[in-house]
Amino acid sequence: MIPFDLRSPATGHALKPDTAHSLRDADAGERWPVVDGIPYLRVGRADLVARVLAHLDAGEGDAALALLLADQDDWWTGPPAEPADLSALIAGRATATLRDAVRLLGWGRVGDYFLHRWSDPTYLAGLALLEAHWNDPVCVFEFACGIGHYLRTLKQRGCKVAGADVVFAKLWVARHWVVGAGAQLVCFDAGSAHWPIPGAPVDLVVCNDAFYFLDEKAALLDNLRQNAGDDGWLALSHIHNSDRPGFSAGRAVSADEIAELFPDALVYDDAELTRALVAARAPSPRAPSELRACEAFSVVAGPGMRPAPRSVVDGLTLPKAGADLVLNPLYHRDETGGYAIAWPSERYEAEYAPHVTYPLRSHGPERLVFSGGIEAAEVERVRSREFVDLPERW
Repeated sequence: MIPFDLRSPATGHALKPDTAHSLRDADAGERWPVVDGIPYLRVGRADLVARVLAHLDAGEGDAALALLLADQDDWWTGPPAEPADLSALIAGRATATLRDAVRLLGWGRVGDYFLHRWSDPTYLAGLALLEAHWNDPVCVFEFACGIGHYLRTLKQRGCKVAGADVVFAKLWVARHWVVGAGAQLVCFDAGSAHWPIPGAPVDLVVCNDAFYFLDEKAALLDNLRQNAGDDGWLALSHIHNSDRPGFSAGRAVSADEIAELFPDALVYDDAELTRALVAARAPSPRAPSELRACEAFSVVAGPGMRPAPRSVVDGLTLPKAGADLVLNPLYHRDETGGYAIAWPSERYEAEYAPHVTYPLRSHGPERLVFSGGIEAAEVERVRSREFVDLPERW
């Protein structure tokens, strides 16, 4: 675990434990809840914080958890989670699957993306970006980490990992179904008056499929660079291009803005990274001015990045030898006895079908053990994500 020196997002003062379930600003006296080891430091939620603390102080941990699981970000347009569903999830969390959690939290199409992200082409682009510039970081922080897809892979590679997200429920799911214990997770807003983790220099800062959502991008980037310190590096992938209409909400950026925000970066077309992973070659960076038509940008920046990309052949992009893999759950058995892709939604198909790396049909089997390395007979089926490494309780 990376022991963050937490600060109040409201005052910038140091936060210290005052009970097993709360932190206190010793100077201002304010308190913040901690549930399942995850500090909740969202600003503009004073009433919610007070209610959660009241439940925690009264020994009503499940009631406090239910309140936090119902909290969402400002981009959420779906209906709120049903209280009965949240109660069922909390009561059954020891045996529930990740699919159960996504359904009971009411995440809808967002849940489809989370459940199948291990083979999404945009996720693979992020892995390729990391692998191409990998320099064996010890401590990795992912901002806007969601339910921890990258954190899980990085932890499997021996990194100490930490993640932050604005939605507590995503971090809670990461803790119980994806990343497990040993990861420092913190819930806070990017636009807080004070960055809650200013004294946490790490070797690598990651942000995937989220940077374009955020306001005050230059200020956020300053904070992330501070976390990377004098020797670390940043990897930000799938930053939507404002000149190319896409499927997601948010505040996309142009190629000129990428050049202004990241003057020291290597910049990639997101799709080029995915192609490089499948072809087991080095991706080719381009000048931002040459990428005005791409769907999304990816960048690496900072003094700790590799000066040139290497071939994406192994490391993060392949599971370790002996890994138990399953046939990509997007495949469903059909009338021929084989397996064919069944998209979880029309939107998912429209967004990803033109870019996927796996074949639309498979002959199985439903499980295999990866023999490991780039010479393995099954390596291309694994690299393409025809077979995937899923959490135990997927």
